[in-house]
Amino acid sequence: MSGPVVDDVKPTSAPPPAPRNPLDRYFRISERGSTPGREIRGGLATFFTMAYILVLNPIILGSATDKFGHHLSTTQLLTATALVAAVMSAIMGVGGNLPLAIATGLGLNAVVAFQLAPKMSWPDAMGLVVLEGLLICVLVATGLREAIMNAIPLPIKQAISVGIGMFIAFIGLVDAGFASRIPDAAKTTTPVQLGATGTLTGWPVLVFCLGVLLTVALVARKVKGAILISIVAMTVVAIIVNSIADIPDAAWGLTVPKMPDDVVASPDFGLIGHFSLFGGFREAGVVTAVLFVFTLVLSDFFDAMGTIVGISNEAGLLDERGRVPNIGRVLFIDGAAAVAGGIASSSSNTAYVESAAGVGEGARTGLASVVTGALFAVALFLSPLAGVVPSQAAAPALIAVGFLLMAQVRNIDWTQYDIAIPAFLTIAVMPFTYSITNGIGAGFLSYVVIKVALGKVRDIHPLVWGVSVCFAAYFAIDPLQQALGAK
Repeated sequence: MSGPVVDDVKPTSAPPPAPRNPLDRYFRISERGSTPGREIRGGLATFFTMAYILVLNPIILGSATDKFGHHLSTTQLLTATALVAAVMSAIMGVGGNLPLAIATGLGLNAVVAFQLAPKMSWPDAMGLVVLEGLLICVLVATGLREAIMNAIPLPIKQAISVGIGMFIAFIGLVDAGFASRIPDAAKTTTPVQLGATGTLTGWPVLVFCLGVLLTVALVARKVKGAILISIVAMTVVAIIVNSIADIPDAAWGLTVPKMPDDVVASPDFGLIGHFSLFGGFREAGVVTAVLFVFTLVLSDFFDAMGTIVGISNEAGLLDERGRVPNIGRVLFIDGAAAVAGGIASSSSNTAYVESAAGVGEGARTGLASVVTGALFAVALFLSPLAGVVPSQAAAPALIAVGFLLMAQVRNIDWTQYDIAIPAFLTIAVMPFTYSITNGIGAGFLSYVVIKVALGKVRDIHPLVWGVSVCFAAYFAIDPLQQALGAK
């Protein structure tokens, strides 16, 4: 295995045990050193660490207006978000057989809400999302996307895993309020600080701190279900604390830990199918629409690639050449998820880095994703309960998983600068820019530049050259827009 994981099984030279039943045979559970119990725990852990999207996506998309001043319904957005996550996570599990859950991509939904919508109608914006997903599917069908993934040097793939670990740990610290952005009015160059005021204050942060201590203690003792136990336990603690202490709802963030008045609610499918495939070209202009699609493709393409490689690596599923099993199907399903998100008006869907929480629980197969998908399907009807788990109870899992992914750093040869420097930039840029895509781009570009500087041009795969050119355009998107008159 690539690093210390909770409840992991070390590989041996002995042949894998024979499948016990058709379920075991299909998902290759025993072959991958897992058990149905671990897969179920992994699916539960992944769901609880990414269930925040049921709250966050309606807030992001619902807070924006399109060119004509129209808002999207919060209830309909929650239904669309849960529906696509349920269906596509299950398809990824059954078709890709990887512990990768799918839901609306953060960052991508912000592009749709604050860049696309102001220049067109909501159906037009979602139509561009559908086109983005179709284009990715074409890249997969031609073998280009898989070829790009296989062309990336193994140390860079390992650096992607480490960078994702740092990134999700940072997400956990920020979501829990342990770290926060210093307001611009502070007139300081320090971007983040401890707590909201430079010190830790309030009961919610205390719940998070206790959750981190509980999680790391359970992980260190290699307790089965450590991450899930921590999430459930701290959710109960948060509910109790919130019921007896005078805590403003805003202190908890997006999710307040209290039992809702109504447990069951009917889903509203009103947004399904409301998209216009080419309306964005008419409303915003061809050049602007093309650049929007280009931005979405690059972001989705490499965010998903980084997540798939990183999660598969941590699960010990990469082969000796660093390739992901069933990668063709996995990438096609991920592209289809973007299409489904546009059709449902939930924005582009993609593989979720929080799937690492499930891997940390021992998940190694697609059965865990099927479990996660089933829970999202349940959330369609239990939407009031979807927001019970506060980020302060779920975020400790991200800290623990960040540690597990960080262990990949030992496999990188830090004495070889032509690999070590791109690896470092990949790792550093992800959390510092809050983007997996930016980190991968920094790694690609620096790898090419350093190889050229050292006279090792022949070491650069032609596809790495092509991807680096795309990343150069990605980072220069603003001056390109200005030069092409798209602003």
